[in-house]
Amino acid sequence: MALKTVILAAAALLAAGVSAQTMKLDHWTPAQLLERAQHLQQQAAQGDGSASETLDKYPHHYTMLAFRSRNGGGELHENYADLFYILDGKATVATGGSLVDRHTTAPGEVRGSSVDGGSRQDVKAGDVVHIPAGMPHQMLIPEGSTVTYFVVKVQEKE
Repeated sequence: MALKTVILAAAALLAAGVSAQTMKLDHWTPAQLLERAQHLQQQAAQGDGSASETLDKYPHHYTMLAFRSRNGGGELHENYADLFYILDGKATVATGGSLVDRHTTAPGEVRGSSVDGGSRQDVKAGDVVHIPAGMPHQMLIPEGSTVTYFVVKVQEKE
């Protein structure tokens, strides 16, 4: 039920920018997303502990599915907000502060080894997190835990 609310809220925010060519319905249940995420768990186990995939792209936003079994690095998206819906597991989201070892990886995309300062919020299945464009953030995973989450990346700036 909460995922449906998140999707409807994102759609309402974007309604003014949606063109006729994107008039299609995408619908995923939490169970379908978790099933789809099983291959991400395998990819993460063979790599650095995280894996994600883009589900679909729209004029001013796109959707992703992500899995983590280890801490991510610090991130800052200059033009896109992140809207997370936690499907399974738990994590701590560090926000604000500054990026350590800050470097640009692509236009509008800045990464770092971690986030220094700011605040931390524990999240679990069913929680929704909004991180505005321009805010440093990092996903921290408690030892022995994992997190699977649905992401809506919303273009807030051009």
